[in-house]
Amino acid sequence: MSNLQIVIKEIKNLKPIPAVVTPLLEIIDDPNASMKDITKIIQYDPAITADILRTANSAYFGLKRPAETIQEAAMMLGTDHVVDLVMLKLCRQAAKGAQKGYDLHEGALWKYSVSSALIAKQVAVQLDLPNKNSIFTASLLKDIGKTVLDKFIQDAFEKISNLVINENFSFMEAEKQIIGVDHAELGAMIAKMWKFSPRMVGIIRNHHLSSETMVRDKDLAVVYLSDCICMMMGMGVGADGLAYRFHRQAMDHIGISAEDTLKIIADFACRMEEVEMLLKVA
Repeated sequence: MSNLQIVIKEIKNLKPIPAVVTPLLEIIDDPNASMKDITKIIQYDPAITADILRTANSAYFGLKRPAETIQEAAMMLGTDHVVDLVMLKLCRQAAKGAQKGYDLHEGALWKYSVSSALIAKQVAVQLDLPNKNSIFTASLLKDIGKTVLDKFIQDAFEKISNLVINENFSFMEAEKQIIGVDHAELGAMIAKMWKFSPRMVGIIRNHHLSSETMVRDKDLAVVYLSDCICMMMGMGVGADGLAYRFHRQAMDHIGISAEDTLKIIADFACRMEEVEMLLKVA
């Protein structure tokens, strides 16, 4: 059995996602979807409903009175917050452990994923993009492939590192060369298995912009930029570190300048305590 076949077999052992996630993803960016449509989907999953209510009633959100139903939580927090919390639960389930092959300690990928998603949504709102919830979710889950590929990276790290240092490969190119699949491609396979939309699968697969023409896709460019900003702040910088190609055209295409990027970093740095609180309760 080849490395690729073994890796693909591994993704089939992942814990299934809650049934509510797929229909929720189908409507989150539908301008005609109502709060009732969204809460109707969530309310039929008791575990997620209980988690959302526990989180909504935590000190982080500081509600004046506790929400007792998912409808009340949506009314008090807004449906965007509730949908984001559902996706945060899904990501935490997969990403909270350590990824030793990538030299990421326990919780590092989880913190990076949340930070990246919050930045991506911040930029999407700033640019008035219509798919801000999908952008948040794609950014949150874009590195899900690392959770499966991790142990294969551990075994092949010396060979991968040699290609990066001596052959000018990006880390992802080296993953592909040595293992037969890279973490973005594997993440797309997982997203497809979880029945995410082709659009979401495509963003996860291409979040490192393997082709310069991809910068024309604003949603993808925002997800890519949020990844870069996190690395600039030192988050998610493990063994693969900065061994990726940087595409300045992505910033130019969506109209984000170097000064804008510095402001985003400064604004987000001020919110880090808030992010730490969210990581604890989400």
